[in-house]
Amino acid sequence: MPRKPRTLIASPLEWQMSASPISHPIVPVLAERGGTQLRTPLPVAVVDTREQIPLSFRRFKGWFAGIEMRALPLGDYSVAGMEDSCVVERKNLSDLICSFSQNRAVFVKRPRRISELPHGLLVITAPLSQIKSAYPYGRVSPNQVTQSLIAVLTGLRLPFVCTETHELGEEIVASYLYQTFFV
Repeated sequence: MPRKPRTLIASPLEWQMSASPISHPIVPVLAERGGTQLRTPLPVAVVDTREQIPLSFRRFKGWFAGIEMRALPLGDYSVAGMEDSCVVERKNLSDLICSFSQNRAVFVKRPRRISELPHGLLVITAPLSQIKSAYPYGRVSPNQVTQSLIAVLTGLRLPFVCTETHELGEEIVASYLYQTFFV
């Protein structure tokens, strides 16, 4: 009787995501200077006041010294003191579709400016499979939106991350801001 071959890697359809966030490092990055260690202060996350459904970083208290709400010149999230070098732009699915269709001329300028910074990231709080699926509203093609994202990635060299949920987007952005502060 033939045996069913054992798969070494589980199918992505069988993977289970954990809802709990990754924990912050026990000790912040320590720089050594002349044999002595310097304790690095924690960053302060900045959230743009125009963000309609802002990400909450309350679950990541150990990562940030505080959270400021104020208007940013570019993007939706940054680190205090690094607004000119670290910017995260966040889009949910409906906003992404609108940005690459009706508001395309205005929106494309934003990723272009972000791509000129040392640290820029586009976070989409929707899975790529939803972006690539037919939209029940509007006449925008999923291929148009997907190809626009690829153009941002290749043409502007601005990376993007798709997350399954709003909460996972919070974790990705919090981690990105935290890590960028210590680079």
